Amino acid sequence: MRLRALAKINLGLDITGKRPDGYHDVRMIMQTIQMYDVLELNKKKEPGISFETNLAFIPNDEKNLACQAAKMLMDEFHVQEGLCLRLEKFIPVAAGMAGGSTDAAAAFVGVNRLFGLGLTEKELMERAVKVGADVPYCIMRGTALAEGIGEKLTCLPALPPCYILIGKPGVNVSTKMAYENLKLGELTEHPDIDGMIADIRRGDLSAMTEKMANVFEPGIIRQYPVIQEIKNLMEEYGALRAMMSGSGPTVFGVFDSKDRMEQAAAVLRESRLARTVFATEIYNRNGGESNDK
Repeated sequence: MRLRALAKINLGLDITGKRPDGYHDVRMIMQTIQMYDVLELNKKKEPGISFETNLAFIPNDEKNLACQAAKMLMDEFHVQEGLCLRLEKFIPVAAGMAGGSTDAAAAFVGVNRLFGLGLTEKELMERAVKVGADVPYCIMRGTALAEGIGEKLTCLPALPPCYILIGKPGVNVSTKMAYENLKLGELTEHPDIDGMIADIRRGDLSAMTEKMANVFEPGIIRQYPVIQEIKNLMEEYGALRAMMSGSGPTVFGVFDSKDRMEQAAAVLRESRLARTVFATEIYNRNGGESNDK
């Protein structure tokens, strides 16, 4: 069984406070895009989970979220057979695109199918939050409002057709570091998440992109000015808006023209500001191509 594990971007990201348990309360508008890892799952006679990947630095034990997700379900349902996992990694690592979380989501979905566990999407999502805050969203996918620590999800209407250009510079930012550098008391501006939702409901892509904002962005750009350079290039070449996704450092640009996106992609590649350049589209939960789930 081969499943596609789709990446996400944050169209809007606000942090509203810190909780007693150390987690942060967030309000985010999440969007799945057509950039993905591939997770292959096969049964084996010997018990246990084996894991291999195309990248040597990816952990191949229970530090890997896909392994954690598979083991959680197999332990809960006392699955006696073993499991072989093979991950082809294409989503950049430590990039603010939920690469590890979406691999875990694919593992939840795949183990449920492969061993006939019969869990609903909702039941998988309830378990998924124990592996990571973004994992329930990566199971659900599409356009959604995420609240709480990211696990309280509200489906939103699909975005109007648009094109997404990804540019990841040659630096990595851990989510932990991004939160540690964030000074909540010094935040003077917050994204208009409710205004963005209203624009999405009206199908007004231009108005929605004007409101896009990410509270992590100023602090991360101070450390890595190349992020601002990539944003400027994308907007100069036709992006309605360019912004950092999640805790960074990946930048995405939203385009209403495929030709303009492809031109911007060519210029970005030539500039060498970004190590990864990828031109793609959004994934809509209702309609569009399914990801084998």
